Amino acid sequence: MLLLHGLGSDRQYMLDVFGPVLATLAPVERVIAPDARAHGGSPLIGSPSDFTLDGMAREIEASLGGDHEDPVTVLGVSMGAALALRMALAGRIRIDRALFVRPSFTDRSMPENLRAFPVIGQLLHDVGPVEGQVRFRETPAYRRAVDASPLGGAGLLAQFRYPLAVERAVRLVEVPRNRAFQNAAELASLGARMPTAVIGAPRDPVHPFSVAERWAGSLGAPLTRLPARDDGQAAQLAALRAAFGAWLRP
Repeated sequence: MLLLHGLGSDRQYMLDVFGPVLATLAPVERVIAPDARAHGGSPLIGSPSDFTLDGMAREIEASLGGDHEDPVTVLGVSMGAALALRMALAGRIRIDRALFVRPSFTDRSMPENLRAFPVIGQLLHDVGPVEGQVRFRETPAYRRAVDASPLGGAGLLAQFRYPLAVERAVRLVEVPRNRAFQNAAELASLGARMPTAVIGAPRDPVHPFSVAERWAGSLGAPLTRLPARDDGQAAQLAALRAAFGAWLRP
């Protein structure tokens, strides 16, 4: 089982959220949860050109070593969903099925839902995390997010407080430039080759449910709708774990 985290997150988040389900339903399953470049414990930062989805996917695949000889089940959240999709489409490692949780990337570079991240990245670079957070609160990007979801707005503010936020600001500027797929036909071709599923939630400004619907519709995949995070984080987490468990052991 390969777990892929989102932009600004890390492997520990994936283990905290999905680990209890795996421990109960698949205790012998080997779990691999890498930190992507410029995330978590990864020492890599590099240049803007290092932050393509395909390049980051290749780095993760290389980190598996010989572990990818057997088929891999992959689960990705947000950016991790896009990385999982790129891996599955490329076919460099054998993936038997994929679960895409709260996808946020589409066939467009810098979609509306991701435009806050480059703003945050530039503020981190220009004025640092403290003043940057103050200024970000005054931007239309923040106001749109917090109006849609107070917790969504809080999640964007957290980007200013992550470890090495300034040093790693390039990730926020460059990663949203990526396209997860070329068109609906590309998703449909993958859906015809392997089982896939999608999980989304309403009222999420960074991970719009409409994006999850689009992924699921083009893949021909089942779509699970979680409760909105602002209606109760505990309820959403419980629903997410239940959906993951049902997918893991149908």
